[in-house]
Amino acid sequence: MKRNLLLFLTAFILSTAVAGLAARATPSGRKPASTPAKQKSGTTARAGTKTATGARTAKAVSAKSSKRRSATAGKTVKVRATRSKSRSRRSYYSPWDTPTFADSTLGDLIDGEDLTVRRAAVSALGGYNGSVVVADPATGRIFSIVNQKLALTGAYQPCSTIKLVAGLAGLSEGIIDLETKLRISRRYSLNLTTALAKSDNPFFANIGNKLGFEKVHYYAKLFGLGERSGMEIEGESPGIFPAEKPAGVSVGLMTSFGEAIGLTPLQLTAVVSAIANGGTLYYLQYPKTQDDLAAFIPKVKRHLDIQQWLPDLRPGMLGATDFGTARRALYDANEPIYGKTGTCTDARTHLGWFGSYNEINGRKLVVVVLLTGGRPVNGPVAAGVAGQVYKSLSEQQWYAQHWSLPSTPALTGATAGGAPEN
Repeated sequence: MKRNLLLFLTAFILSTAVAGLAARATPSGRKPASTPAKQKSGTTARAGTKTATGARTAKAVSAKSSKRRSATAGKTVKVRATRSKSRSRRSYYSPWDTPTFADSTLGDLIDGEDLTVRRAAVSALGGYNGSVVVADPATGRIFSIVNQKLALTGAYQPCSTIKLVAGLAGLSEGIIDLETKLRISRRYSLNLTTALAKSDNPFFANIGNKLGFEKVHYYAKLFGLGERSGMEIEGESPGIFPAEKPAGVSVGLMTSFGEAIGLTPLQLTAVVSAIANGGTLYYLQYPKTQDDLAAFIPKVKRHLDIQQWLPDLRPGMLGATDFGTARRALYDANEPIYGKTGTCTDARTHLGWFGSYNEINGRKLVVVVLLTGGRPVNGPVAAGVAGQVYKSLSEQQWYAQHWSLPSTPALTGATAGGAPEN
């Protein structure tokens, strides 16, 4: 009986212990926590996987977009660089190989020059690659030459400055007078004054075609084209004027553009001097030392029978600085400047010409400018250079203080309308 009681108690204790353990393992009858934990862990893992995958995808897309942007940006930069280079080439390319700017005083000998005039000419020319000649039209004395090599040896197409010779030839031959209007087009006609002032090409081509080559040749030689203008000036070029009409070049092109003609700054100085003084073509003289200057005597090459026509020509030269192509030259209406511009291309250089004279208190001065180089140079720019020379000398009262007129000049050479030299 004791044995049975002991077994019963042992069984009861064991069952109670097992029940307690079960109760602690599953309180309040809830499901084991392991199941939700697993589900939660799985969800988080899947979400993390999706997030990681999305991040990788976004990163890949971003990288591709970045590459595309970089490639596009590179192309844009490349295109911009190409366009920039293209613009740069267009900006700096020039069909002419002569520089526009240079030191134009190199090699000049100035011992016999008027230094006041030279300083004014050098300052006015500035950095341009060109030449300035300043002379006394009453004697033929050259006061200064800036860029002597160019002035003496540079025979270039005269461009529209040839219109001065063409105009006087037309007046002398009775083709035009001051009031004559030549029809340029069906509704447009000009007189000599406006045609000179505005440098109208058809007007002077018309004159040349009516004159014919023989007459144009005669007047050109009469004014000294194709021959040396100076007396014993070493290295001076005679320029070019053809003995026969060039093939393929009309006479009208010769009298409007100066086609097939080579002119030096000295020759244009001589022509403008003759217009300024009433028809006397002096030998230009260029004293190289003070002794040469002390021994200077004016010498006449020939007299030109043009005085009666000058009142018809001069209004157009004055109009050039008043309302025409040479307006940059005029600095004071009380000190008028008479001139003619020229702009064209000769071989591998662009040209800007201005032949001019002014008059202050009965004193006349001739200033001729030739500019060479590229597009920045032209006749109006050359006119501006000459205007600065006149202005500087006027401000320094040079006309009154530094200019002594010589006594009666020694007249030598041919007389009125005489034959030109060969």
